[in-house]
Amino acid sequence: MQRIDVNERITGLERLNPTPRPTTSPFLEGRWNFEWFGSGSPGLAATIIFQRFPSTLANLSKLDAFIKDGTARITANVKLLNSIESKVILSTKLSVEGPLRLKEEYIEGIIETPSVSEQAVPVQLKSAFGQVVNTVQQLPVPIKDVIAGGLRVPLAGSYQRLMMISYLDEEILIIRDTSGVPEVLTRLDSPPSPLEPNTSDYES
Repeated sequence: MQRIDVNERITGLERLNPTPRPTTSPFLEGRWNFEWFGSGSPGLAATIIFQRFPSTLANLSKLDAFIKDGTARITANVKLLNSIESKVILSTKLSVEGPLRLKEEYIEGIIETPSVSEQAVPVQLKSAFGQVVNTVQQLPVPIKDVIAGGLRVPLAGSYQRLMMISYLDEEILIIRDTSGVPEVLTRLDSPPSPLEPNTSDYES
């Protein structure tokens, strides 16, 4: 029933799309929060992974996307054992293929080095936690730099998908993949000034 209700609302909103060429609109760029995931969405993939674990072990606290200059950076904020925080970052390339259509290609995945909230560490583990912190601080600078950089996973050529932007305004972005399932995102930052879009980036 929830899916039916959401899809009904989305369809009604799409009929009122105020942006005829959303792929070249300045409103597309910016930071967006995932509210509803599509079947091929990186947001859905992250959610399915973390739903396999009890919420006391791992949970996905936030998922957002930053779109700029033909690229997207999807960031999943993860919390493990209610004390260890980390981020999983997915970089993708966006190619304009029409006034409504985009192609998304995965480029790289990054698993950032986890950070631990000392206040959330159980009392019985604080001593061990302090020893680990001291050990890391004594590592050579090159090794600490590698650890700080996180784990990088090349993804070029591994996955791509076609998307259609069915609605875009200053606050809401709706995308549909080839299966027709919608993704709904809401803006997190201030919208850019409405400039004349560039229409020469694709062939009719």
